[in-house]
Amino acid sequence: MLATLPAEQRAVAVGLGELRVTRDPQEVLVAYGLGSCVAIGFYDPFAKTASLLHAVLPCHLNGEDQFSTKYVDSGLAMMLRALNLKPAEHTRLKVWLVGGANMLASAPGLARSLDIGKRNIAAAQDTLRQLGLKICAEAVGGHTGRTARLYVAEGRFTMRKIGDPERDLSPSNESEKPR
Repeated sequence: MLATLPAEQRAVAVGLGELRVTRDPQEVLVAYGLGSCVAIGFYDPFAKTASLLHAVLPCHLNGEDQFSTKYVDSGLAMMLRALNLKPAEHTRLKVWLVGGANMLASAPGLARSLDIGKRNIAAAQDTLRQLGLKICAEAVGGHTGRTARLYVAEGRFTMRKIGDPERDLSPSNESEKPR
């Protein structure tokens, strides 16, 4: 079942290794087909600004581009810079984390050694903790792909697993803490 948007809203795809920041209430930021990738959403309710990162790998290695949104660690740093917040204002951000599935679960021997999803989740959780940011809800792990949506007008974040209905992960539903 695909989610349909009201006529006044439009989906803006956030592709692999991309970051989007917007204040446009008509936009819905969407990370489609998250497998081992993670989507990290920020929403600033004061400035009504939304940001979505679609990170592919956990962290850059020495010699690699340390200013790339392809990586969880550098992508999160770039998100904060793009939002142009003072460090004291970081605490007002609503933060969501979705994805990090182990898509190679059925491949013996590869499932553990190449579990990029698990490494992406750990990198996101660790980096967010180091930045002093608290995750208000997450839907991570498993073996199924997901799509994440950040509705700018309402500051609402949803997730849909393949074959399941869309689920709201917004703070009012925080007690669910879906996995």
